[in-house]
Amino acid sequence: MRKYNFDLESILLLRKYREQEAEIALGKEVGELNRIEKNIADVAEEKVRSSAERYRLGYTVSEMQVFDMYMQRLDWTKEKLLEDAAKAEVRVEEARKVYIEAERERDVLDKVKKEETREHRQHGFMEEAKTLDDVSNEAFIKNLTA
Repeated sequence: MRKYNFDLESILLLRKYREQEAEIALGKEVGELNRIEKNIADVAEEKVRSSAERYRLGYTVSEMQVFDMYMQRLDWTKEKLLEDAAKAEVRVEEARKVYIEAERERDVLDKVKKEETREHRQHGFMEEAKTLDDVSNEAFIKNLTA
């Protein structure tokens, strides 16, 4: 049986490459979102720690005001990080859509290749069976005439 050559192999390779690139881009966006979420958690922990520290005995009014300003800054930082997280979630969804589309395009060609390969093998088996039938018939005719 002759070797099968998929005519769209170069396009399939290109689509696999695009899918890998989309997967990498998605991973970067998810990583960025995770980093922002960790920063939000760190700010929340720092606020709890600072809040507990502020109410300890022995601080002057001006020191308490410094704590208050620091906690306000932590609130501002948290709000900024929440905005960044919302933007990052949008980017993750966009990257996910690009990845899913790239995966779908590659999958279509994979299915075409699989089907063509199956048809090629089936055709090869039929050709082989036909050849064997011809050889068998020739041998049978030779035996009858001999």
